[in-house]
Amino acid sequence: MKHRHIDVNGVRTFYREAGPEGAPVVLLPHGYPSSSFQFRHFMPAMADRWRLIAPDYPGFGYSATPEDFPYTFDGYAAFLDRFASVMGLRHYALYLHDYGSQISLRLAMKAPERVTALIIQNGDIYEDELGPKYKPLKDYWADPTPSGRERLSQAVSEEGFRDEFVGEVAEHLAERISPDLWELSWPLMDTPARREIAVSLMEGLRENLGWFPRYQRYLREHRPPTLIVWGPQDGYMPEGAARAYLRDLPDAELHLLEGGHWALETNLDEIVALTRDFLGRLAPGSPLQR
Repeated sequence: MKHRHIDVNGVRTFYREAGPEGAPVVLLPHGYPSSSFQFRHFMPAMADRWRLIAPDYPGFGYSATPEDFPYTFDGYAAFLDRFASVMGLRHYALYLHDYGSQISLRLAMKAPERVTALIIQNGDIYEDELGPKYKPLKDYWADPTPSGRERLSQAVSEEGFRDEFVGEVAEHLAERISPDLWELSWPLMDTPARREIAVSLMEGLRENLGWFPRYQRYLREHRPPTLIVWGPQDGYMPEGAARAYLRDLPDAELHLLEGGHWALETNLDEIVALTRDFLGRLAPGSPLQR
């Protein structure tokens, strides 16, 4: 594993990298409320045959928090596009997780010719399958009062982070999830600017629902080879959110695991084995090679 910084249009950007130069690339945009740290075990397990690259978004992890950056889904998608360009990434498989799925799919829509495959793990794009944990957000979107926004702000806390990581999974799985995820993530987010970014992104999820049909259209039209590995113990994205992808990607491989939203913590070996097998079939000459 290598840990580096690079300048992306004036933003000092931290990223993790593993694997040989010239190997097929897997780009790993992170979700909320973590950073590239969430891929710390997955990357070395894949690095013998693939080059894995995981950046921290501006305002997250070890990347800078510039005042003039547009902290929106569009802003992050444009950032990810610039990051890929600065890194010289011409083709890549995309790992879709949490709202990294929204950001990654906007990137894929902009340059579909670069996308060799999708690995989808608990990243939702089907409004009718949103789980019960979306209710407080939906209530706020319907009536965006100052008191409602304050309740969102209260979730951006160490206890709120802990609930994001272990909130729904069975007890025997929760004990597999390292407290490092929230104990190390929270101090990096505990600034007024970064807490405000987190709340604004929660608000922005409402507008993002309007993008769901666009994401679905991209999948139908381009049919990228897709692996779906999903932890159904997820209050935001239950089993139905995974199965919904088959509406637009009927040839996708779907694997439901005994896990939740952070399945890389509880089901790492399964996800690594499935991903290695899937990506291995994208080699030249494979029927999945585009």
